[in-house]
Amino acid sequence: MKKFMIKNRFRVIFSILGLLCGFCYWRFAGCTSGTCPITSHWYTMCSYGIIMGYLIGDMIKLKPR
Repeated sequence: MKKFMIKNRFRVIFSILGLLCGFCYWRFAGCTSGTCPITSHWYTMCSYGIIMGYLIGDMIKLKPR
């Protein structure tokens, strides 16, 4: 488990940040009428945030020492 966390630390960190950003976006700027398919529910916006955070974290590559 420790090797996995070290190897994928940016993916995990950015996924958690994406979750928090998705929730905050839903809470403060989301669609309250229910007509927006992504931003009207907290669970879809959080899922979208996790996916986007994972993809951004996956782009970060460290140079080997």
